[in-house]
Amino acid sequence: QVQLVESGGGLVQAGGSLRLSCAASGRTFSSFGMGWFRQAPGKEREFVSAITWGGDETNVADSVKGRFTISRDNAKNTVYLQMNSLKPEDTAVYYCAAARTSAGSRWLTRRMNYDYWGQGTQVTVSS
Repeated sequence: QVQLVESGGGLVQAGGSLRLSCAASGRTFSSFGMGWFRQAPGKEREFVSAITWGGDETNVADSVKGRFTISRDNAKNTVYLQMNSLKPEDTAVYYCAAARTSAGSRWLTRRMNYDYWGQGTQVTVSS
């Protein structure tokens, strides 16, 4: 069993930055592909970014490309999402997810491929 706890969300003005963190329990964190998804009110949960278990490959949604960066620190069992140049349309609950796989980042873009999910952290961007 893996537990994921997100933090770092909050209220920020458009153009600002936030860094989300996702702390994972368990000793096998380094064997998991990790991803970030988000869900805005009335919309489906959508892929944001993912990183493979070794951190050598990442994937990012077109809507956030050039603004968001995913990274991981396997020594700290933590994955991060650095969000810059935030826009009001980035407002959503952001979820961290873990997939027990060594597959590439393209496979990690699919929500159904994840085994564990965090509770989410709210990000609100004001205009």
